[in-house]
Amino acid sequence: MTARNRPDPIAMTERHTILLATPSVDDYRRLRAESGLSPKTEAAALRGLPNSLFAVQILHEGHAVGMGRVIGDGGCVFQVVDIAVLPAHQGQGLGKRIMAEVMRYLEAEAPESAYVSLIADGPAKDLYAQFGFVPTAPLSIGMAWKRQGS
Repeated sequence: MTARNRPDPIAMTERHTILLATPSVDDYRRLRAESGLSPKTEAAALRGLPNSLFAVQILHEGHAVGMGRVIGDGGCVFQVVDIAVLPAHQGQGLGKRIMAEVMRYLEAEAPESAYVSLIADGPAKDLYAQFGFVPTAPLSIGMAWKRQGS
């Protein structure tokens, strides 16, 4: 948990609350898998989650139904990752609420010269565009490397 995280949930609606804290390994893995993001191993989550610069969760009756994180070096580069909302809770503006909290963090913490990036899958690009993110192509393109299983 970073200094920008609030450990107590903040009421958002009658049904949902915002929690500015890194999700548990179990919640993180469940939210990724059930929202359609690629699964992560427990070992990867245990190693990676403590390195979050910022994290936000949306809770419904005390259970995480959405999340988002910011990772990076805290100065030069920031990356928005793990924006996820469970299918049963989609279409209620929760993705926008997650991104609003992410943007609040970035506006407060990212220096003027920082580079903030994300990878937009499918129609998620429309959500991110509402917050000022623009495609980088053709000047640059996203690339990835994935370790091959042993």
